[in-house]
Amino acid sequence: MIKNITLGQYFPGESAVHNMDPRMKIILALALIVVVFLVESLFGFILLAAFIALVTIMARVGAASVIRSIRPLLFIIVFTFILNMFFYNGQTVLWQWGAARLTSEGIYRAVLIVLRLTFLIFSTSLLTLTTSPMQLTDGMESLMKPLSRIRFPVHEMAMMMSIALRFIPTLAEETDRIMKAQMARGAEFDSGNLIKKARNMVPLLVPLFISAFKRADELALAMESRCYKGGEGRTKMKILRYAPRDFMALGITGALAAILVVVF
Repeated sequence: MIKNITLGQYFPGESAVHNMDPRMKIILALALIVVVFLVESLFGFILLAAFIALVTIMARVGAASVIRSIRPLLFIIVFTFILNMFFYNGQTVLWQWGAARLTSEGIYRAVLIVLRLTFLIFSTSLLTLTTSPMQLTDGMESLMKPLSRIRFPVHEMAMMMSIALRFIPTLAEETDRIMKAQMARGAEFDSGNLIKKARNMVPLLVPLFISAFKRADELALAMESRCYKGGEGRTKMKILRYAPRDFMALGITGALAAILVVVF
């Protein structure tokens, strides 16, 4: 499961999605997330799935990479599905046993929640797969720039968010390496019930935290040695500029969002 984490990974490319302005990609990703929580019909989700599939093809990152992003959260998705299916207060009861009861409304609600979680993961994965950490930092900093008028640390916040995304795959690889080292010494992570598996993961946390703090300290020293003092007075090597394709993508996504929200 650890090696299948794709959130935070960046696949270099020269597709139309890769070459879009990072600010526009962030705006469109946020718009899709909002639309996901407003859509109420299954047909609307089918239309949204077709749009995301089209964007994935245009990005040329591979459908498997996007689908693989669900695997680390598969347990949460399944648990949420079961919880909504058997404990939702619906009127059409199909089966009941004690406090748990299966209703047609509960099934519909469970499917709706799972679809929302799935498309939420897809939207964020497409953003990180097609946008480098540096581009994400520049885009978020530019979008949050108006907050600097109230002395909000815009540059520092954008930098922290970018570093956090960048370290997700790094920590995943470190976790996988530690697990293999402990399994070679007789540790078992896949045997037993859920509680036993959780207990088996405890010895993994100590070396992982030590490694994370060590990497953070090394990063801080590297930034200090390069005289990093924050965003004040810093210039950009690449100036962000919107292109016609960005406004075209905004128009298409806006039209789709209007159709999904108003019609479906």
